[in-house]
Amino acid sequence: MLDSAGTTELQGAAFAGMRRAVGAARIHTAILLAILLVAAIARFHNITQPLVDAFSWRETSTAMMADNFQQHSWNIFFPEVSWTGPGPSYQGREFQIVSYSAALLYQLFGWHDWFGRMVAALFGMVTVFSLHRLTALCWDEVHAHAAALAYALMPGAAMIDSSFLPDPSMLALVTLGVWLFAKYWAGGKPWLLPLATLSFTLGALAKPPGLAAGAVIFYLTVCWILQRRYRQAARVLLSGLISLVVITAYFGWAIYLGRSYPPYHVAGSGYIWDSGFWTFFKNSFYLKSVWNTSVWWFYGYPFMILIAIGFWMPPKPAASGERALSAVPYAWLAAAAVVYVAAAREITSNPWNYHIFHVPLAMFCGRGALVLATLGTGPVLAPAVMLRSVFIAALALTLSTFPLLKTMKAPIAMNGKLLGEQLARVAQPGELVVAIAPEAGDPVAVYYSRARGWVFPPGGGDVEWSKFVEDDATAIAQLEDLRAQGADYFGAAKNAADKQDRQFMKHHDGVIDHLDKTATKLVDSDTMLVYRITRP
Repeated sequence: MLDSAGTTELQGAAFAGMRRAVGAARIHTAILLAILLVAAIARFHNITQPLVDAFSWRETSTAMMADNFQQHSWNIFFPEVSWTGPGPSYQGREFQIVSYSAALLYQLFGWHDWFGRMVAALFGMVTVFSLHRLTALCWDEVHAHAAALAYALMPGAAMIDSSFLPDPSMLALVTLGVWLFAKYWAGGKPWLLPLATLSFTLGALAKPPGLAAGAVIFYLTVCWILQRRYRQAARVLLSGLISLVVITAYFGWAIYLGRSYPPYHVAGSGYIWDSGFWTFFKNSFYLKSVWNTSVWWFYGYPFMILIAIGFWMPPKPAASGERALSAVPYAWLAAAAVVYVAAAREITSNPWNYHIFHVPLAMFCGRGALVLATLGTGPVLAPAVMLRSVFIAALALTLSTFPLLKTMKAPIAMNGKLLGEQLARVAQPGELVVAIAPEAGDPVAVYYSRARGWVFPPGGGDVEWSKFVEDDATAIAQLEDLRAQGADYFGAAKNAADKQDRQFMKHHDGVIDHLDKTATKLVDSDTMLVYRITRP
């Protein structure tokens, strides 16, 4: 029996423990808010930049779909671009979450090209928060802070999260779904499962690579089966089946849509079943491109070193349940690697597809930073650890984040935007334009013309439109065909080149001679040529 003094002492100790727990929770919350602020700065800085950076090709296609939702039809199941003629130009695309959200903003506040970037950045903030909470569940709060900060500062993640692309919504929703499911798996409320299923399904619809994150859910479900928790596993399997049915049905529709309307284009190519295993093998699965993208664009050596350290030196779990959760980043990374093997040529050609890797890589990066910061020292809050952490962050910022983001955000397609704005000044409503941006095939000039028309050479379907044809006669025949289809203007950036670095002004000087004879020259400046095409 305890006397009153003993009881009071126990109560006091319990109260002190609660106060310490509340204090620690407040500190962790403050750190998370600070990390979210850092992530916001990285994503919202220069958010109003036109769509002229390294991703302008894909961004302006996404932006066109937003325009067409707002201007022509709000049916989200009929995404439409504007660079394949008068239309309708429906294409087989992913579920248009980002572009549809931007279209709603256009309807409410008017057209601004940067609204798509803002929507993407908001989804990026959801990823930072969900990654933080997932890491805290799998490892601990300190690792959660490190992983979230790594993601916030990682150049590739910051670049994609501030681009008018579907990928930020994909990663945000699948990460949120995986975190909610992991919380449910760890003993959370039953309502977490339907929420996790809904979020994950929307994420996979937003971009198919999001399916890779489903490996985490499958892995944890297998753990339940091995623990003979069959009832819980059955609920998850049923939810997963419903999710897969919805995803399969939508992409079946997208393929049908893309194959039913000119130019018969379904987004995505370069898969192993298209090119063949030996093509991938002969090209070493395009790993040289992966290395170049990693070093010069997405990570840089500081982040790559931290990722490698964290991968090889994971934290040690304390209990059996934690042991299963601690393997989550490895399950996610393995599944993403399988996706890469199947779509290596597509992913390396369109590097925003690497985004599915960024959650596990950020977790490993944060772990690597902690390994170095705490090497041979005591507590995490020790002065030596804090000093090392600041040094590691400063090194990553100066050698990776700042220079690589500057490289990727360089306005390389600015002449295409200027060309498009010039076409917008001369074209009347309903008139059609033909435009060549600085990078052949990039629809940036068509987008900023605020009109419909064609890139040149015209593309879509299986047609290669990022490479000029070999001779002037074929190019002139293409141009005459577009004239017959109703093209009213032709414009070309004077620095336009194709993927083989052939300059349009030199490679197709015969096309320019043909235009001089058959069309009316409106603009001939240092940056562009614009012609009014006369009817035959």
